Amino acid sequence: METNARVLSRQLRTGSGRFLSNRRTIAGLALGAAGSMGLISLYQMGLIEHLPEPPLPWLDADRVDAAPEAYQRMGLPMPDAALGLVSYGTTVALAAMGGADRTTEQPWIPLAMAAKVGVDAVQAAKLTWEQWAEHRAFCSWCLLAAGLTFAAVPLAIPEARAALRRPGGQADGYEEIAREAGSWT
Repeated sequence: METNARVLSRQLRTGSGRFLSNRRTIAGLALGAAGSMGLISLYQMGLIEHLPEPPLPWLDADRVDAAPEAYQRMGLPMPDAALGLVSYGTTVALAAMGGADRTTEQPWIPLAMAAKVGVDAVQAAKLTWEQWAEHRAFCSWCLLAAGLTFAAVPLAIPEARAALRRPGGQADGYEEIAREAGSWT
């Protein structure tokens, strides 16, 4: 008899369940966004002196990512790209958590992942707007991370919907919560 870990390993690596492709893509998008945050972290920590960007007049990652507000997000005295790394790592963990049948066995996981991806998208939009409003410039690496974040949103919704519509019409109260929050059903 195979262990749960062995089954999970096979499912995540080679499985073709209903939502595994979306989960893999979400993880890949989050890892790409984390890569952008990693590069920005190198700059914000002084490991590199300049963030390379295309020579366009509205791009200035050095100015945007060295601004005081980039060092005090959520009231924490640290560079915001480091927080971004943690956030995107959490998204990867939620995409990787649970087996192919997690919508029925652990419906809270796809719901948590959809909520996390949604919050990330709102935050990415806010930070993108803030860059222009405060600096009249953008960080291309931040725009890349934001684009990858936005791309994850429609991929998370189908599995969350399935988690809300558990077999036999049993939603265990999740449908009511979703209706109150704007209804995905």
